[in-house]
Amino acid sequence: MDYEVRGASAVSGAFKVPGDKSISHRALLFSSLANGLSEIKGISTGADVISTAGCLKQLGVDIERGEGVVKVYGKGKRAYRAPASTLDAGNSGTTMRLLTGLLVGQNFECTLTGDETLRRRPMQRIVEPLSQMGATIVPSYNMTAPLKIFPSKKFHGIRYELPLPSAQVKSCILLAGMLAEGETVVVEPVESRDHTERMLNLKKINGQHGLETTISGDFTVRPESYDIAGDISSAAFFLAAAAILPNSSVTALGVTLNPTRTGILDVMKEMGAKVLLENIHETTGEPIGDVTVSHSELRGVDIGGSMIPRLIDELPIIAVMAAFANGETVIHDAHDLRRKESDRIVAVVDNLGAMGADVEELDDGFVVRGTGSLQGNELDSYKDHRIAMAFAVAGLAARGETVIKNAEWAEISFPEFFKISEKLVIRDINHTKPASSRKVKNGLEADDGRQM
Repeated sequence: MDYEVRGASAVSGAFKVPGDKSISHRALLFSSLANGLSEIKGISTGADVISTAGCLKQLGVDIERGEGVVKVYGKGKRAYRAPASTLDAGNSGTTMRLLTGLLVGQNFECTLTGDETLRRRPMQRIVEPLSQMGATIVPSYNMTAPLKIFPSKKFHGIRYELPLPSAQVKSCILLAGMLAEGETVVVEPVESRDHTERMLNLKKINGQHGLETTISGDFTVRPESYDIAGDISSAAFFLAAAAILPNSSVTALGVTLNPTRTGILDVMKEMGAKVLLENIHETTGEPIGDVTVSHSELRGVDIGGSMIPRLIDELPIIAVMAAFANGETVIHDAHDLRRKESDRIVAVVDNLGAMGADVEELDDGFVVRGTGSLQGNELDSYKDHRIAMAFAVAGLAARGETVIKNAEWAEISFPEFFKISEKLVIRDINHTKPASSRKVKNGLEADDGRQM
């Protein structure tokens, strides 16, 4: 699908994004480990979460989707059954890594794979610690999926210090730890997303080498009722559009305000955007609220160090904001961007460069020198949902017309993206009725009838 977008005068209005993708994955996985019925409201509609549900069904977990709720009938943490065929994680790195942590403690052989993009992503970061625990995993020759997993003769807890902060790797080891003998301790040098710890009520302490989280083999997951907050990573695209475009103001309703996820809001404030938080409360162990961002003159910032894990997924849209900021924005310490669905450093630099931005590639990030304008062009999504959406927003703020090739990859996390964009966009500042910016080629439309 090609997405054609022309420059907008402004964006305005309130919107609600789907349930947080990270929390949705975990709600499905944790519910499958409980002994009894769990209910999940507000689950993400993205293809990645559907991949998790599909794998769990293959493992014998009963999942039903009703009106506004997903019901999961768990049978305990060792009740998975051997799948009849290879498990397919699709494009989802979270599915691949977290589910591997649960499969290494089961008593059957299975294979876990993914699409072409996921099969290029490195899996050594989970294979190494799981192997130390006694797991038997055979990856492909270059330490990528497919992963062949065999029953382990002796599976035991370990103490593992993460070389780099990663919520997926941390969660993989912790989930494996609940199936291992003894205790498993994960130490992270810098705090990453903590949804697993919050949802499982795991304690963290400040140790000598970083934050330590412990789980034991006798840990039991109880059935829960999950009410999932909106995904702030999805909301970030429209919040950024409001920060860039004059006379703009938008409100994201009911999004997660977990401190490990709100780095994007901190950066927006530092860049000079007007950010207002309202109606803050808590659900499913997560703080949530409404976020309003309004346009203001933006300035360049320096982003690195401990801030990176708090906004790793938002760096592409921050780069777009930086093109409209006064001065220089430097993103560094973000080498993990090269190991996402695409090499996001290359994708950002190439696409911004094609739009006339002053941008420079670094080994671990990029430098964007704000020029205050972009020129529409034909851009590549790199088969990466966040690149597709970030540069659709860039197109709204650019002169002329922008075409995003293979824009359907946005459905991986946010199938409603284009519809919400059309509702918020104002073409003529004197009229408040949004105009459609989408032309669909080859007869491809978003599939609103997808099944959990």
